[in-house]
Amino acid sequence: AATKLASAEKLMYFCTDQLGLEQDFEQKQMPDGKLPVDGFLLCVDVSRGMNRNFDEQLKFVSNLYNQLAKTKKPVVVVLTKCDEGVERYIRDAHAFALGKKNLQVVETSARSNVNVELAFGTLVQLVDKSRGKAKIIPYFEALKQQSQQIAAAKDKYEWLVSRIVKSHHEAWPNVSRKMQAAPEYQDYVYLEGTAKARKLFLQHVQRLKQEHMERRRRAYLALLPQALDALVPDLDEIDHLSRAKAEKLLEAKPDFLKWFVVLEETPWDAGGHADSADSERIPFDLLETPAAEQLYEAHLEKLRNERKRAEVRRAFRENLESSPFVTPGKPWEEARSFIMNEDFYLWLDESVYVDIYGKHQKQLIDKAKEDFQELLLEYSELFYELELDAKPSKEKMGVIQEVLGEEQRFKALQKLQAERDALILKHIHFVYHPTKETCPSCGACVDARVEQLLSSRFIRPAEPPRQQHQQHQQHQQHRNPLLDVDRINLVILGKDGLARELANEIRALCTNDDKYVIEGKMYELALRPIEGNVRLPVNAFQTPTFQPHGCLCLYNSKESLSYVVESIEKSRECTVGRRDNHLAQLPLTLVLVNKRGGGDCGGETLQSLIQQGQQIASKLQCVFLDPASAGIGYGRNINEKQIGQVLKGLLDAKRNLNLVVGSTPGLKDAPD
Repeated sequence: AATKLASAEKLMYFCTDQLGLEQDFEQKQMPDGKLPVDGFLLCVDVSRGMNRNFDEQLKFVSNLYNQLAKTKKPVVVVLTKCDEGVERYIRDAHAFALGKKNLQVVETSARSNVNVELAFGTLVQLVDKSRGKAKIIPYFEALKQQSQQIAAAKDKYEWLVSRIVKSHHEAWPNVSRKMQAAPEYQDYVYLEGTAKARKLFLQHVQRLKQEHMERRRRAYLALLPQALDALVPDLDEIDHLSRAKAEKLLEAKPDFLKWFVVLEETPWDAGGHADSADSERIPFDLLETPAAEQLYEAHLEKLRNERKRAEVRRAFRENLESSPFVTPGKPWEEARSFIMNEDFYLWLDESVYVDIYGKHQKQLIDKAKEDFQELLLEYSELFYELELDAKPSKEKMGVIQEVLGEEQRFKALQKLQAERDALILKHIHFVYHPTKETCPSCGACVDARVEQLLSSRFIRPAEPPRQQHQQHQQHQQHRNPLLDVDRINLVILGKDGLARELANEIRALCTNDDKYVIEGKMYELALRPIEGNVRLPVNAFQTPTFQPHGCLCLYNSKESLSYVVESIEKSRECTVGRRDNHLAQLPLTLVLVNKRGGGDCGGETLQSLIQQGQQIASKLQCVFLDPASAGIGYGRNINEKQIGQVLKGLLDAKRNLNLVVGSTPGLKDAPD
C-alpha cells in the first residue's frame, strides 16, 4: 500500500515471467531509482482455484482495500480470469465493491485480452479528472464485441491472403513481406498475433493444394474411360478377369504408356506427380481408388450393353426378314405391332428401330421394283399396240393391270400404286424410245457403261504438249454433253399433256434417227418432256446421262403458267451450292400454246395470258413467244419456225460456252 517506491538501478517489469528473461523485453529502469504511486489496481481472481477458499480470499482483499483506502489514492477492483470465472465469485466481488464508496469494478481476461486496457483506462481517468469517464462494459458483452472485431479482421485478412496467394507453392516469409504494409494484415496481427496469421496462411495454402489435387483427380477420372476404350475395347478379353488380372492386361498393352504412368512414390497425390511435366498421364495407382473402380465397372457394363444392343438390332433385322407382315411400302405404324416385342423397347429407342425399318423397306422396295421391271419385260406384248405418243388410255391401263394383277411381283407394289404406275409409264416410254436416257437400268445401262469404259481406257500415243493441250480441249468438249455442238438436249416443261404433245410434234419433224436439220446441218436432238413434280428423280431436269442445254416452257392457262414458275424455282433450288450449278443459267423460252383440240381457255382471254406470260418472262429473264409475235392464230400450237428459232438460240448459247471454256487458263490441268 506504499505510495512511494525506491529501488535504485532496478528494472521495471510487469510479471514474474520476465524474471531471468530480462533481455527478451524492453530494458526500462526506474527513473532516479524512485517511483511515485498514483493509484492501485486491486486484482481478484474469480476462477476456481485448487485448495483455495474464495471467502477467505475475499476477506484478504477487504483488508487490503482498507489499507489502500488510507492512501487516498484511487482504487479500481479488477476481476481476473473471467473467461474461467465462477458466477458466484463474480457476484460476491461486485457485492463487496457496492459496499464501498465509488469503488469501480472491471471484469477482465488477460488470456482473451478482454477489458485489459479498460481496467488501466478507468484508473487513469480517476487519477486525471480531466479525461473523459470510461464506460465500463461487462465481460461477456466486451467479449462479444471483441469477437466481432476479430471476426471482421479475420475476414479481411483472409481476403487479402486469397488475393495475394494463388499457388500452393507459396512460402510464408515471402508472402508476409508482401502483406507487411497492408492494413488488413496489420489489424489482424495486432488483434490475434503473427502465429495465428501464419496459421491462416498455411490453411489457405493447404486448401489450394487440395483443390489442385481434386482438379487433377477429376481430370484423370475423365480421361480414364477413353483410356479403357482405347486399350480394352473387347468385352471377351476382360469380362472373365479379376481386377488384378485386368490391371496386368492393361500394363501389357502396347499403348499403355500413352495413357498411364507407373509412379515410384505412391499414392499419386502424396508426391509431386500432379505438378510435374508428365502430369497429363493417369497415375496407375489411381485405379485402386473407389471412383476408378466404379468407372471400370461402368466400362464393363457399357461393353455388355453395346453387345446386347447389337444382338437386339440383329434380332430385329431377322424378325423383319422373316415376318410375312412386312411388305414393300407398308408404313411403320402398320407394321410395328407385328414385329415389336417388350425386349426391343427395353434396349433401344423406337427411333433406332424406325431407322432400321426404313433401310429394310428401301431394300424391299428396290427389289420389288427390280422384279416388277422384269415382269414388264416378260409381258412386253402388252405395250405393242399403244399410240405413238406413248400415253395409254384408261382402258388400256386397265387391261395392263388386269393381265398383270395376278402376278405376285405386281401385288408386291400394292401399297406403292403411284410408283408402280410410274414404272409402267416409264417402261412404255422406253419401249417407244429405247435410248440410254430412257433405259430402266439407268446408270447400269450397257450402252452407257460401254461409253464410260471406252472414254476412261482409250490410250493415245505421246504427242507434243501443245498438241496434247488442243486434243485435251477437244476431248473435254466431246466428253461434256454441255459442250457437244452436234447434240441438243432440250427439256420441254408443261402440265396436262402440253409437254408430251409438243415432244411428239418435234419428233415428227425429225429424221428416223432423231436428227434435226438447222441451217443445213444435222444435229442429234434429245427431248425430255416433264409434266410432274421436278423434285422427283423421274422428272428431274438433269440426270447422269442427260445434261440439258435449254428448256422450252409451255402454258395455256394461269394454272399451267404457275406450274412452270414453280418447277423452274424448284429445279434451281435443288442445285444451289453445287459445283455444276449450270441450271441457274439454263436458257429458257416461255411459249403460249393451245392444247390440241383448241378452243376456249377456261374463261381467260388471250391478252390476259400474254400479259401474264410477259411478266413471268421478265421475272425469269427468259425469251417469251406468243402467237401474235409468230403470226399464227391462238388455236394452233408452236410452229416449226418457232421451234427452229429456239434450237438455233440454244446452239448459239452452246457455242459461246465453248469459247469460254476453250479459253480458260489451266484447262490442260482440269480433270476429265
